[in-house]
Amino acid sequence: MRLVAEGLSAKRGEDLIFQDISFEIASGEALVVKGPNGSGKSTLLRVLAGLLPAHAGAAKFLAAAQPVGQVGEAAHYLGHRNAMKRELTVEENLSFWKSFFGDFAGGAGLPVIEAVEAVGLGGIAHLPFGYLSAGQQRRMAMAKLLASWRPVWILDEPTAALDAAAEAMFAGLVTAHLASGGIAIAATHQPLGLEGVKELRMTGFAGIMEDVW
Repeated sequence: MRLVAEGLSAKRGEDLIFQDISFEIASGEALVVKGPNGSGKSTLLRVLAGLLPAHAGAAKFLAAAQPVGQVGEAAHYLGHRNAMKRELTVEENLSFWKSFFGDFAGGAGLPVIEAVEAVGLGGIAHLPFGYLSAGQQRRMAMAKLLASWRPVWILDEPTAALDAAAEAMFAGLVTAHLASGGIAIAATHQPLGLEGVKELRMTGFAGIMEDVW
């Protein structure tokens, strides 16, 4: 499997956020996107996930046994918000996402309760999501990555609100995902505890204006 981005550019209104971003990631590899606030890290991830249109360029997911497709079709996106209903229990939330996403060809997600146990919160899946602390909510959102199989994980500040132990747990989840042939792309200001990752540094308007001045 490969994820290939070629000449990506994105706009907000009439303003360029970034331009001419290209990279390639293969199975078992992770890319960490870094840069100052406003440099376009989150926008790039949303373009990859298919949540925002690219102004120019394209991103594709390629697998030997499958036709070329949009990255979002093969990806989980974990953004700043956890995408969970506060009134529903954790189990109800995760069951919905498991049913909604299903499994991408080539893998199988964990049963909901096993996914909850994998993020270290077994025994509280019956509680409404809104009852949980911010750190627990973030960990439950990570369980969504495990409940249905997607080869690509697109992660925006994934360790926000986590303590050191939870950060280590998450690093273990990503490491296991990569070891199984998955791909991860993460935008973050914090170290993720991963080894041998590729790095993409975003410059935003600064990089665009260098050509002008």
